[in-house]
Amino acid sequence: MASKLAGAISDGAFKVLLGAALAVSPTFGSLFGVPAWLMAVTGSAVLISGTVEMVYGPRRSMAACVRLMFAYDVGWTVATVVALGVAWLGSTAGGEIWAGYQAVASLAFAVLLLRAPASAAPASPPATPVQPSTPDTTAGEPTP
Repeated sequence: MASKLAGAISDGAFKVLLGAALAVSPTFGSLFGVPAWLMAVTGSAVLISGTVEMVYGPRRSMAACVRLMFAYDVGWTVATVVALGVAWLGSTAGGEIWAGYQAVASLAFAVLLLRAPASAAPASPPATPVQPSTPDTTAGEPTP
């Protein structure tokens, strides 16, 4: 369980770094062949998603987190393959497909993670140990 939690936090941290880089670096826009505004929107969406994942991931059901990360990553892989295929065929829409997926899927991921069920809180032990009650058998008897 701890390794999955570390994985979720690491995934969120990677998204934060990637989102910040995409949002502020004009190089990515020209690299992907998309307008700077689209890359800024995409980077902001990925940054938000990563922040939500880092903050709320540990508070949500790990099963829900893993399912959401899996779905996001499968979609990312498909979008990347499609974008590369479109670019290989000579179209300039490959970067827009990839950036568009990142923007939409990142925000969807964040919303779904926020709506996911909270993890069950571990039962905490009582503050003071409870002593079993025993009937007082000396009531009314004189003390020697």
